[in-house]
Formats: sequence, C-alpha cells, structure tokens
Amino acid sequence: MTTTPATGIAVLSDQQRCKLDESDDALFYAEPRFVQHLDGGFRSRLTELYRERIPPCAVVLDLMSSWVSHLPDDVTYEEVIGHGLNAAELQANPRLDRHWLQNLNTDQQLPLADASVDATLIVAGWQYLQQPEAIAAELLRITRPAGQVVVSFSNRMFFTKAPQIWTDGSDRDHLAYVAEVLTAQGWQLDRLVTEDTRAEGPLGWLGGKGDPFFSVIAVKPSP
Repeated sequence: MTTTPATGIAVLSDQQRCKLDESDDALFYAEPRFVQHLDGGFRSRLTELYRERIPPCAVVLDLMSSWVSHLPDDVTYEEVIGHGLNAAELQANPRLDRHWLQNLNTDQQLPLADASVDATLIVAGWQYLQQPEAIAAELLRITRPAGQVVVSFSNRMFFTKAPQIWTDGSDRDHLAYVAEVLTAQGWQLDRLVTEDTRAEGPLGWLGGKGDPFFSVIAVKPSP
C-alpha cells in the first residue's frame, strides 16, 4: 500500500491557522457527543445531495465523522470508511465498514493507498482544520481520477476550536476559502451549493428557515 504523503501548497498564513483553544483536540473530543449538531432540514438536504452525487459502487471516506454519516439508508456502497477523534462515536456508526482515529491537526498523512477512494465526505469538520492544504493534497492522492470531495457545513461551530480564517469569515468567505484551498492543491471545482432549508415543525409550516446549507464539491481531474 502506497501512503507517501502529499505536500500541500500553502494558502493560509500562520495567523489564520491560530485558534483560541490550542489544547489537544483529542481531549476536547474525548467524551462522545451522541447529539445532532445540525438540524433536520440541513441533514435531509445533505442526504439528498449524497444520493445525487455518490453511486452505489463507490468507496466512500467519511472524514471527520461521528455516530452518523448522513448517507441514504437504502443505498449500499462498496465500502464506507470512517475517520474521527472519538472511538465510541465511530463504533456506534452503523454505516462504517471500518474506521480509524487520527488528529488531523497534528498528523495529516492519511493511512490509505493512492487512488483507493471514490468520494470523500466532510460535514461540519473543515472549519477545524489548521493544515487544510495538506489534507486537501492527501485527499487528492488517495482519490481515483474523476472522484470527488464534498465539503458541507452550515453557520455553526465550536468557536474556540475553529482557526481564525473561519471565525473571522462570513458564509461567503467560507465557501471561497474552501474552494481556494482545494483548487490550489489540484482539485477542479465542480459546484458550490448555497441554499436555505426549512425549519422543522410548526415554524417550518409557517415558512421559518432552518440551518443554511453550504457545500463545496470538487473533482479530481482525469489524466
């Protein structure tokens, strides 16, 4: 198995990588959080997007995952690989065929072979990466030609754990930042999604809005 790490092209400054809480991320995520961090409208739109984009024959990497992967329940993929920082959450995720633990802010080399993954999913996780360029380069290495990465997020975050590039930016800034990092490493930008979702329950019936939905989708160019 080839796992020679890819070298990322720098986009962020040192200051933009700083976060208020510089303690070990593994400590912050040591206790499992069996809760939904995004509302039902966001989660439904995310599952719909995955249904649109990911074929059943795909090898899927759920990077920075937890106890739920948001994949369609009625679709079986060739393999779903999970990564995260909390073992209990990953073990409780029924969609994962296998998983591993790794702090991506201290070690960016992914233990996966070159061109072995068809689609990588990152949900509400990119905003905590301090070395996103190296991660984007590694994802390019492990992805098969024409494979994709889908980075989805809303306007929520653990503020003290997000780098300055994220805490200081607007929703529009976040989309541009993710796209810039990916394209700098060789990804081809395919689609930017910016949508409102409807709130759950009576508020939604009255037209109330839920968590806004943002996604950056990029594809690995074919040779």
